[in-house]
Amino acid sequence: MAILNRQNLTAGFSSKISVQTPNPAVFDYPEKVLQFGTGVLLRGLCDFFIDKANRAGQFKGRVVVVKSTDRPGADAFTEQDGLFTHCIKGIEDGVAIEETVINASISRTITAATAWNEILACAASSDMQVIISNTTEVGIQYHANDPIDGGCPKSFPAKLLAFLYARWQHFNGTSESGMVIIPTELIINNGDVLKKIVLKLAADHQLPAAFVAWLQDANHFCNSLVDRIVPGTPDAATSAAICADLGYEDKNLIISEVYRLWAIQGGAKVREVLSFAKADAGVVIADDIEIYRELKLRLLNGTHTLMCGMSFLLGFRLVKDVMANGYLSKLVMNLMLSELALAIPYKMDLKVADRFGRSVLDRFRNPFINHKLIDITVQYTTKMRMRNIPLLVQYYQEFGKAPELFAMGFAAYLQFMHAVKEENGKYYGDANGELYPINCDYAAHFYEAWKDFDLKKVLADTSLWGADLSALHGFEAAVQKYI
Repeated sequence: MAILNRQNLTAGFSSKISVQTPNPAVFDYPEKVLQFGTGVLLRGLCDFFIDKANRAGQFKGRVVVVKSTDRPGADAFTEQDGLFTHCIKGIEDGVAIEETVINASISRTITAATAWNEILACAASSDMQVIISNTTEVGIQYHANDPIDGGCPKSFPAKLLAFLYARWQHFNGTSESGMVIIPTELIINNGDVLKKIVLKLAADHQLPAAFVAWLQDANHFCNSLVDRIVPGTPDAATSAAICADLGYEDKNLIISEVYRLWAIQGGAKVREVLSFAKADAGVVIADDIEIYRELKLRLLNGTHTLMCGMSFLLGFRLVKDVMANGYLSKLVMNLMLSELALAIPYKMDLKVADRFGRSVLDRFRNPFINHKLIDITVQYTTKMRMRNIPLLVQYYQEFGKAPELFAMGFAAYLQFMHAVKEENGKYYGDANGELYPINCDYAAHFYEAWKDFDLKKVLADTSLWGADLSALHGFEAAVQKYI
């Protein structure tokens, strides 16, 4: 079977299903976006919007993708000339939707570790206007002593600083050369956090005051929120079945739900640069995006975090299968609507939260999406702290007692983090005789903690939670019931 690439696309494929192919003119569009990350969320949401706008002639720009490492399989992007198939399946306004699109937004991919100079060369392009990233929650962190000259920096903020400094030097600090920078990592005020780190790194490296002024005044660091369920790479059987219908092989194929939201905080200049927003109502550019962030972070992501460990340990592997189970489906609904929705730390009409929550439950039930529970557990502790602990604290402020279903989900999280095996620095838990990976930066911490487990000590560890959870009256007892 022929592989998806430009040459074979031109020759044509014999597909059994309708496939939207790109206009050849798209391949001549200039590179306007630098994207840090190759993940499915960036491709299934951000690159989706850019590709859709290009088809409508509204953005006319392509994406240069920066990979951090040469992981196995990463060469598929180069082999396929950046092309990938996006299968969109779900329910919208009560109507079943199935669309298949060949996305041509990516012009090329560059590996930062081995071709850093190529990335710096992009800084000298007057066409380049936008930087987007998704380096996970642990990607936007301050790392001291990360050099920005003489090679590729280690951290994403340092890479960004090196790029912007090279751009400032090339364009002599003109205001027109500033960039719109949109991190999509699930961090509160992600744009503000990233800007603060970049400015601190600039101070560490004693960069010129004129550059720092340009960094602050000419560049727009936008807080943003992304919301679309895009599961990881489909399993071999699913991919093979889809490719058989497509009539070609695609190693970068992705599947997503229909729902999409990219909320970006910005004003007139940001709207002008991000002209791709005109092509789809799913892109929202507004002065305040807090309500979108809170609803998504707390009700979708927060529910995911509390349900995934429990469901996995009970033998489930996919979100949709959990929702097909009558008991668990009701439990998840009650957790979301009767506990989490009542404790969102942002004043809003409860009807708004309830309506959004019920739409999320429909998305969880999407029969077309194989969203793996194990994928949701990646960086489990960080997610629990950032997504759920603020809800727990707020719930206590509102009601003064332990949220029962939250405590159950938290107990399951602790059980999931109980590693029974360590091998070459990797940790594994045991679910009914099946070993599973614990992909969390705190895996080693809990490996030691479980040798002589003390729940009160774990709850009191402010380095984990940013708060002393043992001080919350009744929470320890509520959690202990389920351990």
